[in-house]
Amino acid sequence: MASRLTLQAAGETRVGRNIVETIVGALVLVVAGLFVFYAFSKSDRTGPDGYELVARFGRIDGLKRGADVTLSGVKVGSVTGFSLDPKTYQAVVRLAVAANVNLPADTHAKIVSESLLGGMVVVLEPGNDKQMLKSGGEIEHTQDSIPLTELIAKFMFGSTGSK
Repeated sequence: MASRLTLQAAGETRVGRNIVETIVGALVLVVAGLFVFYAFSKSDRTGPDGYELVARFGRIDGLKRGADVTLSGVKVGSVTGFSLDPKTYQAVVRLAVAANVNLPADTHAKIVSESLLGGMVVVLEPGNDKQMLKSGGEIEHTQDSIPLTELIAKFMFGSTGSK
């Protein structure tokens, strides 16, 4: 009889411990779910309400998918992808731009470094044309990225050594 009571008490302790572990596990899952929801709600991603433009560059050193597209220092989109044109050997960069941003047809696009240690961004400089770029349109005026090593060489030696 005494051993039966001891087994019953041990079983109740085990059940009590399982319930506590289940509750703690559920709380961990709820907190993880809230974190994921918060991260997605605060992320700066261009949704389906934007439009896509194309720009061709001679070189895009350091530009990555997801890089910012800015206009007057304000993020208005992101780089969605890039490929190589096999005929011209130019880098074709696809840009997603927010729908509320209307860009003139003579807009300039250039690739610049965010900072000395930062990544590359595409900077848009609108022109004065009355006609606006439409979805799937191409930005005709572009400026390639300039590698940091070339800038340092130009500063130190007065030229890059290439003619």
